[in-house]
Amino acid sequence: MDSFTQQLRYTCRKLLRAPLFTTVAVLTLAVGIGSNAAIFSVVNGVLLKPLAFDDPDELVGIWHTAPGLDFDELNQSPVLHFTYLDEGTAFEPVGMWDDETVSVTGLDQPKQVPAMYVTHQTLPLLGVQPMMGRTFTPEDDSPGAPETILLSHGYWVRRFGGDRDVIGRTMAINSTTMEIIGVLPEGLRFLASDADIYLPFQFDRAQVYFGNFSYQALGRLAPGATVTSANADLERMIPMAVDLFPGPFNLGMLDDAQFGPLVRPLKQDVVGNIGSVLWVLLGTVAIILLIACANVANLFIVRAEGRQREMAVRTALGAERGQIVGQLLTESVVLGVAGGLTGLALAYGGLKLLVAMGPASLPRLSEIGVDPLVLGFTAAISVVASLLFGLFPALKFGQANLVASLKEGGRGGSAGKAQHFARNSLVVVQMALALILLAGSGLMIRSFQAMRSVAPGFEAPEQVLTFRVVIPSAEIEEHVQVAQAHREILRGLQAIPGVASASFASSATMDRWDSNDVTEVEDFPVEAVQIPPIQRFEWVGEGYHTTMGNPVVAGRALTFADAQGQLPVAMVTADFASEYWSSPGDAIGKRIRAFAGDLGSGAWRERQSPRCT
Repeated sequence: MDSFTQQLRYTCRKLLRAPLFTTVAVLTLAVGIGSNAAIFSVVNGVLLKPLAFDDPDELVGIWHTAPGLDFDELNQSPVLHFTYLDEGTAFEPVGMWDDETVSVTGLDQPKQVPAMYVTHQTLPLLGVQPMMGRTFTPEDDSPGAPETILLSHGYWVRRFGGDRDVIGRTMAINSTTMEIIGVLPEGLRFLASDADIYLPFQFDRAQVYFGNFSYQALGRLAPGATVTSANADLERMIPMAVDLFPGPFNLGMLDDAQFGPLVRPLKQDVVGNIGSVLWVLLGTVAIILLIACANVANLFIVRAEGRQREMAVRTALGAERGQIVGQLLTESVVLGVAGGLTGLALAYGGLKLLVAMGPASLPRLSEIGVDPLVLGFTAAISVVASLLFGLFPALKFGQANLVASLKEGGRGGSAGKAQHFARNSLVVVQMALALILLAGSGLMIRSFQAMRSVAPGFEAPEQVLTFRVVIPSAEIEEHVQVAQAHREILRGLQAIPGVASASFASSATMDRWDSNDVTEVEDFPVEAVQIPPIQRFEWVGEGYHTTMGNPVVAGRALTFADAQGQLPVAMVTADFASEYWSSPGDAIGKRIRAFAGDLGSGAWRERQSPRCT
């Protein structure tokens, strides 16, 4: 131990006497090690860490497929939820949820708050227990039951100051008085959502029908069950749902759509497809570390060449090869550790900045940080980097040839052919790695530019601003009055200087919010065993197409008079019109209907005009 301590002190003194070499080497390694530590922290937090729930490997997401309708993924339907809950054997139990925003009034100023509707089984199957109060019961989730809510810990602290007497108090949610029955634990993040208020669905089994695939579902596998057996169990129950809850669909339609289950690990739903991007980034920064090691190895060789006389003298005085190699490796390890510590500090700062920026496309952002696994990874790559740039020079110069060292050392300071070959080889390696990195970066930049040039579906996106406005039904119930309120709001917006036009819509293009349902065209009936095409639809107000820059190519646009008169009219895209008729103008006066779009009434709507997309 004394000899090692002495050698370490000697190494530190030698490095401090060469401040330029030491600084350049440490900073070069810090960039390579720090970038690897930062990206690995992201990979660890997003991909490697288990979900923060009890027994996360047993949790699965429940989806469906319909290849016959070109759907690789379909959400959950209330009918299927009830069927799986009552008849299933692969889960214990299943839950359903959906993101929403609610209007909170009565506390101070009215505010829109992120919320989540859940079935009463959802939170317990995740192992979530309230820190105060209780969770939802089957009675809370029953139609007509007293309205109850749960608060997130953060919202409880922000809005109620952590008052422990909050249980039993009431809040006005969408102008409906609801009782607070519990506060959820601190740090809870429900998958990719971050709700402040949780509410029960209160579905009425007598009112649901097979369809309305608008919700998210999850389940916990029963003991002995697997993803494969769960898929088989769901496939068994899907035909049962059609018989138990009659509606517009029949078994022939399901066969035509090739409707089936898609059960997968819940972690896949949380992470999405970000994994491939993160692994590519980790591979990219690994190349940066290799380039840094090659660079420092070159510096080490140059430094070792200048110390050949020193090593020759030490050999002449009786130093063994192992001692010389050990000294050189100790220097490389000291540099690697210093580079690792500096790189870790850079990674920590970078991660803090990343979390503060809060990119919405990166899931599990709050779980990204420097934990023991990241520290171990950083220590490991620091040691590996030390060996990469230090082992070759140590082996090359560890056995000092007295005659050769004195001979090459006396040539005016020029290195011998062997040293030239070693340095040139490292330069070639650096150039090759840099070329790979440059090519990969070029491809990524090209892909990024291509994504930026994708048409968003409307004109001048930099001039279009969106915000959410909700008029609770408890405040204004009549549709005519709601339309009039919308009109007054738009008049106020249009009077603001700089506003060219304004309108309302249930969703904007590329905002991830959409509604889809089967759509029938009166002139093109489908067979009884076929499901009509599924189309995306949205509700829009007067001036929408002018605001979005989508010109009307035939017919007319929708107006507030249509909404006030509750006229059964609709607009379709030019592509939709061309799919059924020879020109957009031929679609005027034709009729369509969508089950969910017309609230299950099956009412025919007259096409007022196609529009450009």
